[in-house]
Amino acid sequence: MYADHLLRPWHSELVATGAGAAPFDVHTHTGSNDPDGFRCRAPELIAALELAGARAAVFTMHEPTGYREANDRVLAEAAASGGRLAPFCRIDPRRDGVAEASRCADLGARGIKLHPRAEGFALDEAAVWDVFAVAQDRRLPVLVHAGRGIPALGLHALALAAAFPSVPLILAHAGICDLAWLWRHTAERPNLYFDTAWWNPADLLALFALVPPGQILFASDAPYGTPMQAAVVTMRCALQAGLSLDQLEGVMGGQAERLVAGERPLDHGPAPGADVHALDVLLERVYSLLLTAIGGMLRDDSGEEHIGLARLACEVGEEAPQAQVCRSVLALLERHERHVAAGAAESGLFPGLHLVVVAATVARTPRAPVPADVEAVAVGERSP
Repeated sequence: MYADHLLRPWHSELVATGAGAAPFDVHTHTGSNDPDGFRCRAPELIAALELAGARAAVFTMHEPTGYREANDRVLAEAAASGGRLAPFCRIDPRRDGVAEASRCADLGARGIKLHPRAEGFALDEAAVWDVFAVAQDRRLPVLVHAGRGIPALGLHALALAAAFPSVPLILAHAGICDLAWLWRHTAERPNLYFDTAWWNPADLLALFALVPPGQILFASDAPYGTPMQAAVVTMRCALQAGLSLDQLEGVMGGQAERLVAGERPLDHGPAPGADVHALDVLLERVYSLLLTAIGGMLRDDSGEEHIGLARLACEVGEEAPQAQVCRSVLALLERHERHVAAGAAESGLFPGLHLVVVAATVARTPRAPVPADVEAVAVGERSP
């Protein structure tokens, strides 16, 4: 899955601090029929998880014709994974949702996935509440897609969390559609969780600064992201925001393992607050240019113009306090350039994007450690 081995030095440096030793990725997929063109087979997912030393919750990608057969496939993939995968069932509440959720729970499903946008439902519908009743009875977490295009998602999620206080309700993708205000309600809704399956460090920094760490769960969204890329981004943003290593252990897997096992969650203390990560103006230039490049890559542009400008922004001087971070950014961009030039086949649609995402994250999270001297990259002023 992509070229996660190119990220090993950055991942190993973080794990060496004691963070992320036993990660549990709460958001991964397998499947081959999603209209967006992404594909992922169980062996690909397992290989990517093994590289990051992770276990994962897994559910099927979108299936236009229904989910019974796909859920059976996921249950079989998990049973054959040697404990690497914990099966979730994907449910369309309007299409025998209660019966299918109950059937899958009887067969060993450890959670439920709902996708309101893909299936065209809202969380305030009676059929959704009926599925939550099954989750409450079976002690199953419910993970809900929380991207754009879902009206009143946050309000409906708060209502469900209040009505079903024993059901862990996990908003995927950092709850980005309503995070601007939803974070204020997390203390009163301790069963409301957010996963980190997202690519923008600014959103994840806000999440870690404002939401209690016990309510944040590591996730990759594989195959849209990768476990190792997501682990590096999640750990760096958490450390930049001021989380302790004990809190980060809960984020990276400890809390999710408890939820999937039907156990009581742990309280990992309050959010650190939004004033803990001051900007470095030189590194912010690098970060903003790379973020612009990522936006272009997501629109089928190479992003090379802004990547080139980011390289120039890294020329801060060999003795500058930002030099080590800039060398790390440039090393990642060198790996991205070689990877794209090699034309390696990938299961996704954005070759090398994960390397640029990590490079942007490194620039935005200078408090987190970087590997020393990965590649000999100069950051001094250019000579004529």
